[in-house]
Amino acid sequence: MAIVRELITYPVKGCAGLVQAEAMLGMAGLAHDRSFMVIGPDGTFRSQRRDPLLVTIHPAVSADGARLTLRADGAAELCVEVDRTGPRRDVTMFGNPYRGIDQGDAAAAWLTAILGAASRLVRVPPEHDRVTKGLHPGTAAYADGGAVLVLSAASLAELNRRIGGVGVPMSRFRPNIVVDGWTEPHTEDQLRYLGTGNAGLGFAKVVARCAVTMVDQRTGAKAGPEPLRTLASYRRAAEGGVIFGAAYSVLRPGKLAAGDELSWQPR
Repeated sequence: MAIVRELITYPVKGCAGLVQAEAMLGMAGLAHDRSFMVIGPDGTFRSQRRDPLLVTIHPAVSADGARLTLRADGAAELCVEVDRTGPRRDVTMFGNPYRGIDQGDAAAAWLTAILGAASRLVRVPPEHDRVTKGLHPGTAAYADGGAVLVLSAASLAELNRRIGGVGVPMSRFRPNIVVDGWTEPHTEDQLRYLGTGNAGLGFAKVVARCAVTMVDQRTGAKAGPEPLRTLASYRRAAEGGVIFGAAYSVLRPGKLAAGDELSWQPR
């Protein structure tokens, strides 16, 4: 039997995650996941690749999505009334053009002070119509490649066995759904369908991993060369880079909860 061990959302792309007991799954992923993004003056998104201090920012969104709270050590808490109707501005992510709704000067000043670089905060607009690619195409807000990132405890256990010593925590890979109960590592790569009685996901693609996995997700300190060094020894992709975990598109929205039993179909 496989179960949902953890559900994690990341309201602001690149910032700290929130472990949830339960969450609604919409067509773009878990509620509020990566619905906000930090950008530089030219509209290019900020990532832990260059701005690892993003992870020291702890966001929380009210259940109705109307308020965003930002917290960081050494800074006063900021509560923002979310603007979902304001003017759109151009933003870019991995060179692709999108649109965002700017969340105002107070959020910009707060983020700039934390990151030490001019920054603004945008929210994905209601008309956002991004299409994500893969075996099952889908949509997502500002997530890198797909609506939901799935990773199993068995896959991490195999990686850490190969690393030896302390290994790395699950948080380095920023999954949305952590699956427990599979005995074989990388089962998440081999499926066509994954779901519960309430919601369903379709496999889109395996996930290429980057330097973000070498950032300590508690402090923002760079802590390489693991896990990329070990992943390169056994998880190289044919097109280059290394893979770990899988992106899924949402086929059937619904509610997910930690402890839910999962059903699946192999490809």
